[in-house]
Amino acid sequence: MKENPQETTHFGYQTVDKEKKVSLVGGVFDSVAAKYDVMNDVMSFGIHRLWKRQTIDSSAARKGQRILDLAGGTGDLAARFSRIVGPEGQVVLADINASMLEVGRTKLQDMGIVGNVDYVQANAEELPFPDDHFDVITIAFGLRNVTDKDKALRSMLRVLKPGGRLLVLEFSKPEQELLNQAYDFYSFNILPQMGGLIANDKESYQYLAESIRMHPDQETLKNLMQAAGFENVDYQNMTGGIVALHRGFKF
Repeated sequence: MKENPQETTHFGYQTVDKEKKVSLVGGVFDSVAAKYDVMNDVMSFGIHRLWKRQTIDSSAARKGQRILDLAGGTGDLAARFSRIVGPEGQVVLADINASMLEVGRTKLQDMGIVGNVDYVQANAEELPFPDDHFDVITIAFGLRNVTDKDKALRSMLRVLKPGGRLLVLEFSKPEQELLNQAYDFYSFNILPQMGGLIANDKESYQYLAESIRMHPDQETLKNLMQAAGFENVDYQNMTGGIVALHRGFKF
């Protein structure tokens, strides 16, 4: 019987049934959750902090706003947003993975951040929030792990207020071929070894490297956001295009 392409998707370089991808990705993040922050610093040489700072700056978040940090993991963005919106505002740290969400909850509570942050286990494709609810939505290094990106983007648009903005921070396509070659070598030869040494999990970081390569490039993601209904979509390359910050509005 001929395989129905609508029922399969990518898990790294593998082709898997769509219904299996969520559990496979879940297994990856269950495995890496405890060492996630350490590996982020090691993998990016700390530069991920600058990428996230630019995301915060581009959000134009203000006191009293309601913000969704989707696929928020260990809460780097949520912690900063909590301070910006203050006690009158609300931050929702949402992640599909319970292990990552628990690491984020513990981390923020240890930082003394309580009161204006809620923690919700949620699938980006079917967000459990009302229409027109959030002023800002961010998703940092999470969209590439979503099974149906089109459905997820439409779900984000639905819960975003008119005038609100979505910010997608994600690994992307380096602008220069020499940088692209060097990045490939690093991703497939060094990164999995780091994962094995630091997180005792070489396989998960092999998947993460593959998932980056399978993610849409800058222009393709821009087109996906526009097709989902976002307007004035643009993007900013950072670190030579290794990472791109996409921004779109709901009007």
